[in-house]
Amino acid sequence: MFASQSLRTLLHSTARSNWRVSPTRLTPGSNIWSASQQYLVPAAPSVYRRHMTMASNGEKEATAAATGDEIFTYDGKDYKGVREGKATILVPASAVSSGKGGAAAVQQVFYNPIQQFNRDLSVLAIRAHGEELMEKRQEMLEKRKANPGGKRRDKKRRRQQGDEVTERPAKVQVSEGEDGAVQATETAQAPVDVNQEATEANEPTEAAKESETKETKEEAGPSETPPKFTILDALSASGLRALRYSHELPFVTSVTANDLTKSAAESIKLNAKHNGLEDKIQVTHDDAIAHMYRRIADDLSDRDARGKPGKKNKYNVIDLDPYGTASPFLDAAVQAVRDDGGLLCVTCTDASHWAGHCYAEKSFSLYGGVPIRGPHTHEVGLRIILQSIASAAARHGLHIEPVLSLSIDFYCRLWVRVRQNPSAISFLGGKTMLMYQCSGCSSWETQSLVRTKVASKKKGSGHFFKHGLAQAPPTDQNCRHCDSKMHIAGPMYGGPLHNADFVQRMLDLLPTADKAVYGTLPRIEGMLTTALEELLPGPEPQGDLDPKDVEMAKIDHYPFFVLPSFLAGTLNSQSIPEALFRGALSHLGYRATRSHCKPGSIKTDAPWDTIWFIMREYVRQKAPVRLDRVKPGSPAYKLLGLDKAEEGKAKAVETVEGETKNGEAQESKETAEKQPAVQEVEMKEVEAQEGEAQEGEEQLSSEAELRKTLVFNDALARLGRERGQRKLVRYQFNPEKNWGPMTRAAGK
Repeated sequence: MFASQSLRTLLHSTARSNWRVSPTRLTPGSNIWSASQQYLVPAAPSVYRRHMTMASNGEKEATAAATGDEIFTYDGKDYKGVREGKATILVPASAVSSGKGGAAAVQQVFYNPIQQFNRDLSVLAIRAHGEELMEKRQEMLEKRKANPGGKRRDKKRRRQQGDEVTERPAKVQVSEGEDGAVQATETAQAPVDVNQEATEANEPTEAAKESETKETKEEAGPSETPPKFTILDALSASGLRALRYSHELPFVTSVTANDLTKSAAESIKLNAKHNGLEDKIQVTHDDAIAHMYRRIADDLSDRDARGKPGKKNKYNVIDLDPYGTASPFLDAAVQAVRDDGGLLCVTCTDASHWAGHCYAEKSFSLYGGVPIRGPHTHEVGLRIILQSIASAAARHGLHIEPVLSLSIDFYCRLWVRVRQNPSAISFLGGKTMLMYQCSGCSSWETQSLVRTKVASKKKGSGHFFKHGLAQAPPTDQNCRHCDSKMHIAGPMYGGPLHNADFVQRMLDLLPTADKAVYGTLPRIEGMLTTALEELLPGPEPQGDLDPKDVEMAKIDHYPFFVLPSFLAGTLNSQSIPEALFRGALSHLGYRATRSHCKPGSIKTDAPWDTIWFIMREYVRQKAPVRLDRVKPGSPAYKLLGLDKAEEGKAKAVETVEGETKNGEAQESKETAEKQPAVQEVEMKEVEAQEGEAQEGEEQLSSEAELRKTLVFNDALARLGRERGQRKLVRYQFNPEKNWGPMTRAAGK
């Protein structure tokens, strides 16, 4: 009694002083004063401390939100809490993130706050994917309720009633012995009432009992157990992604957080315990590739009656977020994710390989494609990585569908769905393209590796897609615009980078998203809106085609953007305002939008001839170029038509000299010969005018006529300005000093 009162007094006094109490348990032989001397230690001022031990009995301990300088103590080690979303990770109090700013302590667990945008996007993408999957499951469940047992149950009842003759009785019967088979055959031949099935004298077999029990459960409705939804965070580091997925996605049943380093695995366990998620997060210390291949091998060994591999070890979502390239993990990842629409999330931070021209050999060895040099290099890099994923999946009979592909800051992030669809794989060759890029003016041409065209069916009506060999390159060795050399890039993915429905589903989640959880919501809205707007629909194939085939054959007809400032630099002229450039495209009948990859970019369906006409006309009307600064033979010299002007002068001189030598006699002779020709030309002009009158407005609206009326003024700028759109954070600038991918973690 005295001991308990003294302990309460001691605790009350220390609560008002600068001391911290480490909890202890008094044994019968312990002394209260000795215990207080042993466990009362000075605490740092203005710092709140919580002492927590890694209890072996598995009891859950309280989780505290990380605010300010709050410190948590586990097993005698002090940690600071870092809060992101609904998750809190523990970082050693003495650890300082290393960077370019100066010498610092080595990172034992990698954490980069700059990539919060990446993680916020990933949570929303998986949420959109998961909710769509749950909706489809609910629709299937409602169909089963409306028709319990489905077609198989209906066939069984019809067989029992004698309405249908069994073609393959061996697959229908559930009895184990020969007698049971004979009995089932007799039942199929003699019609019986279904309601009398339970009153038959003969007892049903064990297999029949199991079948009846299963049917009863199906009729009773869905089980209270939530449907399985699993995620693999293959390269988890601190486990922050796994923590956020577990906290913020209610339909997730299990998250596997894996890392190769032992210190990282221990850190993930500590963070899972601190967040109270030990029952949902499974921590593994393994090589990510070995982990995925091991799951694949287990499914290959567990085949069903038809010889198909199992799927119970496959993940609904696999997240690959390596430090550098994700190329080594792609083959295992496309097989370890579910092949009925599983989501694969891929990050690549080695932009110097897939978006730079200095390491073409490294890019080809990693991704199987060669990049280009130009303003749209990051957009090319996205397609090279997508092609690497698509080719890895196609080897195993899998088809990918990119639902969102973004070039963000210093890395790229891609979300693709994986499905087993042999017919869709046949379209991959037609959606794989090469790119021919001009080294002078950066204009390009594309070519598919396989020609996919619409052909008529030999039997019956309708059309189908026929695949064949592609023709020779669509360009010469030199550019047809500036006569510079053409370089080759690819192969790369030629289909759409995004799925409009998926992006819109993500945008629909934003109004209800908590700003305290998703700290980058303004930028998410801006980038998703830009990604949705950059999809320019191309011409649809003509013919009576299967809509599914049309969707699988869809390619991006306008795969890359142009940069007006870069075009102006090629011509040695002032940069054209964006509103004027967009207005000129609209005036000539073309569409214009922007790309998420780069500020000031324009995606358009206009050909390069039209683009260079707009630039030349702007130079002529608004920004004349000093000709003494344009070198003969340069791209600007040819694009501005200066070479043709020189040729025209030379021809004019030759003509004058020839006329002088021929004399007046030759002139009169030529005039006499030209007289009938002039009359014939006049008649043709009259006929042409009559034909133009018949064509009407279509001829007047042609690009040739519209070019004559192109004037760069305020009206054209108003035409090019976007109307009725909110101000969005479409592009992010460097938010802090020494901002970038940081250094690799050095855990053991």
